Amino acid sequence: MNYRHSYHAGNHADVFKHALLRQLLVLMQRKDTPLCCLDSHAGTAFYDLQGEAAGKTGEYVEGIGRLWTRDDLPLWLADYRDAVARHNPDGQLRWYPGSPQIMAELLREQDRMILSELHPEDADTLRQYFAPQPDIAVHQRDGYELPKAFLPVAEKRALWLLDPPFEKTDDLQRCVAAVQQAISRMRQTVIAIWYPIKDQRLLKDFYQGIADSGAPKALRVELNVRPADNQLGLNGSGMMLINPPWPIWEELEQVLLWLSQELAQSGGGSWRMDWLAGAP
Repeated sequence: MNYRHSYHAGNHADVFKHALLRQLLVLMQRKDTPLCCLDSHAGTAFYDLQGEAAGKTGEYVEGIGRLWTRDDLPLWLADYRDAVARHNPDGQLRWYPGSPQIMAELLREQDRMILSELHPEDADTLRQYFAPQPDIAVHQRDGYELPKAFLPVAEKRALWLLDPPFEKTDDLQRCVAAVQQAISRMRQTVIAIWYPIKDQRLLKDFYQGIADSGAPKALRVELNVRPADNQLGLNGSGMMLINPPWPIWEELEQVLLWLSQELAQSGGGSWRMDWLAGAP
């Protein structure tokens, strides 16, 4: 396993993923009943944007860097930016919270979180960081095993971020299988799958697999910051939302429009949002 997210922390994909993840949790917490958050490929709690890894790529400059001083952000993008700003009290953008920290800050007394990270060094870092919080458990294991290991949860409500590194060509297939297993064990699980937009052939099979998975609802949300045929690397990413809470799809249009314009690079951005299953 070679992937280390520290090289990509705070880039356009993180802005999209973490702002949406945060809002999913906020909407689920409109109900007082407890819930369990799961993060299958957790990474670490924080990334140093001035460190060696992030400094090599500078990807955060075109991501969170573009939101950092803006005063015209849509409401829940502003909430996300402010969540990052709380860890940079001097106003200088250096520390970027990963998905475990994004969710941990929103946990209520009745909620808990399960984190999985296969990389031994990152798993140990997570375990030490969250040791003072008994409501957060850290496991060093294959994140795809989470449904079999932990679903159904006692709380009967769960939000699962499935965010693999996509180092292998079968990761999209494994995501489909994980969705099938999760909904077979706990049908109401809310699942947010992040995926890169690269190989259109693999994505076509992934879309069809999700549509045929038996998921009660599946909302495809995608953001491109560059044209699809651009050769500069990661041109965009998607979030496949299984059982998304209302009214996330009504709020997303304004956010996607803003992001596609303000994070655009090399010829312009674009977005799309549509239902693959269970349209309301």
